[in-house]
Amino acid sequence: MKAWVVRQWGDPDSMVFEDVAEGDPPTDMLRIKIEAAAINFFDSLMIAGTYQTKPDFPFTPGGEVGGTVAYAPDGSGFVPGDRVSAGFAVNRVLHGGYAEYADTLPMLARKIPDSMSFEDAAAFYIVYQTGYFALHRRANIQPGEVLLVHGGAGGVGTAAIQLGKAAGAMVIATAGSDEKVELCLQLGADHAINYKTQDFADEVNKITDRAGADVIFDPVGGDVYDRSTKCVAFEGRIIIIGFTSGRIPEAKANHVLVKNYSVVGLHWGAYMARNPKLIEEATAALYRLYDEGKIKPHISATYPLSEAPTALKAVATGGTTGKVLLIP
Repeated sequence: MKAWVVRQWGDPDSMVFEDVAEGDPPTDMLRIKIEAAAINFFDSLMIAGTYQTKPDFPFTPGGEVGGTVAYAPDGSGFVPGDRVSAGFAVNRVLHGGYAEYADTLPMLARKIPDSMSFEDAAAFYIVYQTGYFALHRRANIQPGEVLLVHGGAGGVGTAAIQLGKAAGAMVIATAGSDEKVELCLQLGADHAINYKTQDFADEVNKITDRAGADVIFDPVGGDVYDRSTKCVAFEGRIIIIGFTSGRIPEAKANHVLVKNYSVVGLHWGAYMARNPKLIEEATAALYRLYDEGKIKPHISATYPLSEAPTALKAVATGGTTGKVLLIP
């Protein structure tokens, strides 16, 4: 099969596109024929060796796919031919998603509704699970609250906008260009702010008559976190998703105390080991929202599998919106 292989840490161009022997499927894993694979920001970190966990060399990157089960171990709950969305455990990565076939643990795969395309399946799993756990599990968002979504035009941001509206919140989104602001509005945001030309904290305070945002969804960190503390509501919740800005901010505990807000972390992958039942419940809720037409992945670009480095660089430099896919 064709696959992208990483044999040393580096940039996307350091990968090699080559023929790889499939070998026999591991007896405890599913083998999936990939129909679409998603590009995620963390894929570049994994290739560079800067992700928090590192697979052994050689490995094929790609953490999220939609496809068809080609092999399933007995008792796994799957059979060949099942249509699935799947992720990968980093410490077991050999054949990841940037390939024609991939192996994953059964617990990391989910059967998809008949109404869901493979493209939507590849773009669905990580961002909607992350958004759902952030808003419902960690922030306990309520109808009528104000939700501020940073990076609203990105993959997890587009999901958070839709999930916030489905939860009955008023959604304010930030993005880095007028075109991305328009996309946020098209996805359902009530207000959208170009953070490069406006001070988003001032704008949020104007929109809310200085009450601030009840929930702030922050995958950016850095200066964005710092300014978010200036527009968080009394008893608000800032949800830390990640640090795409490259700087990990520090919370000022005295400010947290005086303003009575919470700074809450979300490492979604931890639930896989600690409480997988919650993931099953979230999956069922998300599929209902999908079938009701309340959420749908925004896929801005597709590339052939052979152009994976180009796709990775486009995502890493912020030149895309929503999700970007590879098609074998």
